[in-house]
Amino acid sequence: MSLALWMLLHLVLAAAGTWLARGYALRRQLLDQPGERRSHQVATPRGGGVAIVATVLAGLAWLGWRQPGQAGVFAWVAAGLVVVAAVGWIDDHRPLSPWWRLLAQAVAGGLLVVAMTQSGAAWWICLLAWVLVLGLSNVWNFMDGIDGLAASQALIVVGGFGLVLAGGGTWSWVAAGVVSAILGFLPFNFPKARIFLGDVGSGSLGYLVAVLLVASVMQRPGAWPVLLLPLAAFLIDTSFTLLSRMLRGEQWWTPHVQHAYQEWARVHGSHCGVTLAYAIFSLTAVLLMLGAVRWSPGALPWISAVVYAIAACAWICQKRDRRLSKETGQ
Repeated sequence: MSLALWMLLHLVLAAAGTWLARGYALRRQLLDQPGERRSHQVATPRGGGVAIVATVLAGLAWLGWRQPGQAGVFAWVAAGLVVVAAVGWIDDHRPLSPWWRLLAQAVAGGLLVVAMTQSGAAWWICLLAWVLVLGLSNVWNFMDGIDGLAASQALIVVGGFGLVLAGGGTWSWVAAGVVSAILGFLPFNFPKARIFLGDVGSGSLGYLVAVLLVASVMQRPGAWPVLLLPLAAFLIDTSFTLLSRMLRGEQWWTPHVQHAYQEWARVHGSHCGVTLAYAIFSLTAVLLMLGAVRWSPGALPWISAVVYAIAACAWICQKRDRRLSKETGQ
């Protein structure tokens, strides 16, 4: 099978699956209602991310069949994806305690560790894999609050890792499949959402980003600082927002609309512009990553530090402007 056909099949399957998922959500009344802790204005179906999950699982099964020597690795990766997706799917139907979701993500991280061990990864990469699954599954869930944001960011980040992995074996095919599956889903979610990813989709995208980041680190271990560049926008917004909520003594794990992207969308009355602004930042970070992976290793931590500092300054400025607007009544 050619790579072009592989990507086309993923796109078509994900698009068809999203259409079916929307019909299912409408029949079951799986709707996110507007409210003070929501950023949308109309009731919208959720759970469309299950189409991405199903498509990627089918791709992993095919790769395992075509590459018997790596079948075990892909089976463990797929098992982790199933665990994250399953707990998200249940949560989309009836809310679960966040601690059950965290436990499931920890298990999924352990399954990815097994996969990386079978791939011959160093111990520190295996530890990184577990931490990334736990962290990024939650980051993508927290940042899935406006039309197209979580899906488009996953598309950009995974696309960047796919280019890093190009020519490095079947992991680049996994990345291409994930990118194509997201492209099949995205027209249903942006510029105007007709269905949301749901927890089944947002957590699973975070897991897949973690998988492909770890695969990229395995291929270029010395370049790991700049491989984190495409995550800067999401990591800064999530970590700074959660830290500020903790310092105020709030229940940081509960739904809210205090992320910078949520406040920005509320002020401008549009999700589209905010999603595109985040996309431009992350695309720039991806281009910098692709150039920097071949530079001197000593310069890489500094490059990453500068980009993260810029993202942090943008977050602080946005929060300051929002506070001043409230004080002046504008």
